[in-house]
Amino acid sequence: MKEEGKRNNAKCLAYVAAFVVFQTAIILIFALTMMRIRNPKVRFGDITVENFRTGNSTSPFFDMKLVAHVTVKNTNFGHFKYESSTIRILYGGMPVGEAAVFKARAKARQTKKFYVAVNISSSMLSSNSNLGNDIASGVLPLSSQAKLNGKVHLMKVIKNKKSGEMSCTMGINLGTQVVQDLKCK
Repeated sequence: MKEEGKRNNAKCLAYVAAFVVFQTAIILIFALTMMRIRNPKVRFGDITVENFRTGNSTSPFFDMKLVAHVTVKNTNFGHFKYESSTIRILYGGMPVGEAAVFKARAKARQTKKFYVAVNISSSMLSSNSNLGNDIASGVLPLSSQAKLNGKVHLMKVIKNKKSGEMSCTMGINLGTQVVQDLKCK
């Protein structure tokens, strides 16, 4: 009878040990997948050109309005609240326009979409000898930069600072007034 009690105790101990190992594995999987917080991705979608004006190679200038579809992709299991920021459009590394991005929230595992209108003008540039050549070539090379700082809120308990950055290059075809070769990192 004592031998039977020892066997039952060993069996009970084995069940408890198996349960502890199982729970540890579940917690480990949960921690490695859901609790891993990543930076959100900020990208341009489609961009349209409006109110387009340009000069010639002897008197080079450009004025236009870009309406850009911006996406903030949040791959985390918690929502991403970001602060107000700006999107800058650059020509030759010099800013030619900027637009405000208002603070908002991208829900968990979803993509926040909005439109931004940017008025760009070469009047903000100092004398640039490449502007006449670029206008003569028919393609105006531009780049854009933005950084959205915010916090990822996980289960209303964990708050982790993260930022989404965007760096895009594009060319504006002066003949068709269309954005081409849009590449974002």
